[in-house]
Amino acid sequence: MEPSPWAGLTLLILTSGALAFTHRGQSARLQSCRLISLLLVFAALGFGMAQLRTLNLNAPILERSTGPTEVRGRIVTVEPRKRGERLVLEMPEIRGIPAEQTPERIRVTLATGAQGLYPGDWVRGRAKLGPPPEPAAPGAYDFARAAYFKRLGAVGFAYGRFELLPREASQALVSDQVRQSWEIWWADLRHRLSERIVTALPGDAGAVAAALMTGERGRIPESQLQALRDAGLAHLLAISGLHIGLVAAGLFFGLRGILALIPALALNYPIKKWAALVALPGAFAYLMLVGATIPAQRAFLMTGLMLLAVLLDRRALSMRLVAWAAMATLLLAPESLLSVSFQMSFAAVTVMIAAYEGRRGFFASGGRDFWSLGSLWRYGLGIALTSGLATVATAPYAVFHFNHLALYGVFANVIAVPITALWIMPWAIVAFLLMPFGLEAFPLWFMGLGIDGVVATATTVSAWPAAALKIPAMPVWGLIAASLGGLWFAIWTGRWRYLGVVPLAASIVSVMLWRPPDILISADARLAAVRLSDGSLWRSNAAVNRFAAEIWSRRAGLDPAAKSRGNPLGQPNCDPMGCIVELKGRKVALAWAAGALAEDCALVDIMISRVPIRRACAFPEEVIDRFDLWRNGAHALWITGDDIQIKSVAQTRGKRPWVLLRGEP
Repeated sequence: MEPSPWAGLTLLILTSGALAFTHRGQSARLQSCRLISLLLVFAALGFGMAQLRTLNLNAPILERSTGPTEVRGRIVTVEPRKRGERLVLEMPEIRGIPAEQTPERIRVTLATGAQGLYPGDWVRGRAKLGPPPEPAAPGAYDFARAAYFKRLGAVGFAYGRFELLPREASQALVSDQVRQSWEIWWADLRHRLSERIVTALPGDAGAVAAALMTGERGRIPESQLQALRDAGLAHLLAISGLHIGLVAAGLFFGLRGILALIPALALNYPIKKWAALVALPGAFAYLMLVGATIPAQRAFLMTGLMLLAVLLDRRALSMRLVAWAAMATLLLAPESLLSVSFQMSFAAVTVMIAAYEGRRGFFASGGRDFWSLGSLWRYGLGIALTSGLATVATAPYAVFHFNHLALYGVFANVIAVPITALWIMPWAIVAFLLMPFGLEAFPLWFMGLGIDGVVATATTVSAWPAAALKIPAMPVWGLIAASLGGLWFAIWTGRWRYLGVVPLAASIVSVMLWRPPDILISADARLAAVRLSDGSLWRSNAAVNRFAAEIWSRRAGLDPAAKSRGNPLGQPNCDPMGCIVELKGRKVALAWAAGALAEDCALVDIMISRVPIRRACAFPEEVIDRFDLWRNGAHALWITGDDIQIKSVAQTRGKRPWVLLRGEP
């Protein structure tokens, strides 16, 4: 249930009053109360900002599928894919949908590509649209929620190509006073630079180079992406702190080195501060170019504060720096707290800074000669240490969101990170600088050599035995326990920091205690799955709703590529009308047609029907029909002895602004 719009403000006023009251004295008890009150003020502030953000982004959501119909709109982004592109359109016109019910933005997938279309262009075409899809299973990723905070009210696919509208037609849609937004300008620059990169460096290396330089990853083959994930190198493509830091460092040290060659400047002027003044806007430009993702925002905020510290002759690398970046990010976009990019990015950097603060002498004792044997040894050991810490810190989030854990990431990162830091990104900066002169092909070719080395490393490591573990889904309370335990370890410095082991152990136990559903049914009633005694999933139809089947397999800790088995438990009890399954002492009917209902209702304990049940089905303990699935989304069932537990997507989502509430069909 959505809380009252005044709840956040009320809580903030109450907690601020409590904080003001505790400032009246200096006793130990009041000081403790003051700290607690301060924490409550920040919690109330965060709650209020989340409410404000949710209300501010409220926009129409398409209530049901429509089309094929004519669609018009202005392109916000063009997302290249291996086959075709995805267009995000703003200010759309959808034939048959009133203006007051039309979403502010829609996303359309073009299978035939969008050659010649760029952000800012007005286009027209035919498409089939629907509301953003709900989770494929209770507790699974909610795309509709993410779409809500992007004001994305409909998604779909195009029939044929989209045509570019002439200027006269586009003026009919919007007055001349509306100009291209800041977002569109950067999106257009990003797309045009990506095209130049893949033209100068064709093939898979060019696709990776475009991902590293502009954030567009759609051109990379899925097999290559999977190898990078299994080798623990996917973070290299995520435009994380590594990239922002390397761009800022490249500009800072590069300019400072050039200025140091001029004695008159080096001896009489603060060239270090001059370099910081250039690196700061350079890092900001790169942030906007790659789309200002959450990891990039975090990295820019931290890098910007460090460069500001250079200007003020202060040291900035501390846990306060992480807190500042987190606070700024959450104030601007509170919904990012639940995103995997925020969680993994801040978890990794928090643990690494905690380790740096605890062993600062080791990291600072390398001497000035970087190429000495001792310095190289420390650099390699530092990469191994930070990679291992980052792997451990992000493991709970990788398990929760992806059910995936790369075991050999440390070995892959020891090779790939130096290549990226010392070879790939420096050439990327040179390519950016030479692009205005049309000379980017030369540095991109050298950049491609390093990319080939990283890809070869990923391919080799991902082929090792058990390179990536498939782990069942972690419950939410397990993720919270892991987060609290990790923060306890990172923030405190005394012996009591080891109390963080308790919640960390609880998070591991949560994975072992969680049991995948015994039965799953998709929201469209076309697909059902039964968990067999050996832990594998039998699917009713391997040819439909493959996306839901992949999510179900992944959350059960199974390989999504595993094929469906013929009949559950080896029982040949399926026919064109449906199936009857013996499962843990219970009979379950999966009815595909109305003709199976009369007989099955008198025989089974659980009735699941693809068609509506319009007459009473009294014998089964639980009945789920097409109406239930339509109203409440996908269902999951657990059978334990005499108990049957049922969860639906609607139960786990609640009544939120991005949830479409359905009544009678």
